Amino acid sequence: MDHPCHKCGQSVEDGVPFCSHCGAPQIRVTVADPVPVPHSQEEVGAALLASPFGAPSHASVSAGALRVPVQWSRALQPCALAALIAAVVMSTGLVALPLAVLGAGFLAVAFYLRRVPGTVVSAMEGARLGGISGLLCFGMWAILETLAVAVLHKGPEIRKAMLAAVEQTASRYSDPQVQASMDFMRSPAGLTVMMIATLIVAFLACVILASIGGALAGAFFGRRARS
Repeated sequence: MDHPCHKCGQSVEDGVPFCSHCGAPQIRVTVADPVPVPHSQEEVGAALLASPFGAPSHASVSAGALRVPVQWSRALQPCALAALIAAVVMSTGLVALPLAVLGAGFLAVAFYLRRVPGTVVSAMEGARLGGISGLLCFGMWAILETLAVAVLHKGPEIRKAMLAAVEQTASRYSDPQVQASMDFMRSPAGLTVMMIATLIVAFLACVILASIGGALAGAFFGRRARS
């Protein structure tokens, strides 16, 4: 059986590799069109679902699997802003330390999500963001308190409050050993020890409570992103 040559149109017998008239090859190979490579998250998910090797589970193409990771290089500004707000309200006495620091951790996550849209922060990552804000909050609060002592001369007021706390504690116990300890705490060296201990406790409270606030924010916003 013959077929026309694709180049000159002359009749060529089937099985003959070349045209006897023009010499054109009669064996032609058809190349399939290339498959486009998906780039966006939506295209990647659609390609995975349409895979001929079987569609993966819903979890493998969910938003959580394709989510944007936390960019820690961009986390300092939102954490610092949340820490500054908490430090100011603490120094002015508007909000107590525990509530202010919890709020700093929560705000750090909220500010970060607003700065970097599309990110899903887990509870663990939220705790880390909160811990950073708590560390910054303690530093800013300590600076503000130092300025208040230097500029507003609040040193005698703070010393008076510390002595009042010592006297209140001493009045509850009649044990001679406790009274001897209270006598030491009334001395300048004792007040210094009390101040250092207070700063250590405040530092730990800021980091721990802010981490808790950040973890709560991560869990809260993470649920909203998955719903």
